[in-house]
Amino acid sequence: MVKLHDATLDRTFSALADPTRRALLARLDETASLSVSELARPFPVSLPAIMKHLDVLSDAGLIAREKTGRTVACRLTPGPMEEAMAWLARYERFWSEGLDRLEALLDQPPEDQ
Repeated sequence: MVKLHDATLDRTFSALADPTRRALLARLDETASLSVSELARPFPVSLPAIMKHLDVLSDAGLIAREKTGRTVACRLTPGPMEEAMAWLARYERFWSEGLDRLEALLDQPPEDQ
């Protein structure tokens, strides 16, 4: 049965639609965890703007935040991303088959005219 609406998948793709959020995830992929201030450091936007992006990523389940004293650290959580990859994999077959047909067509010798 085909699901017409999956809120988790919707939140994941919505969160990934923004380049700043993708860059934040990429930074977290490079290390186990970073404090919010460390994570925000290279971005030319305010800390409150970064916090809003982190809220979206957290609501989508793509990051987890842990508070130790006054420091809030963020780490990547793979679950929603794995679900999105599984969803995309269903369509990979479509593209692979189409590209295989195109390759076979291009590999055919030209017909004599």
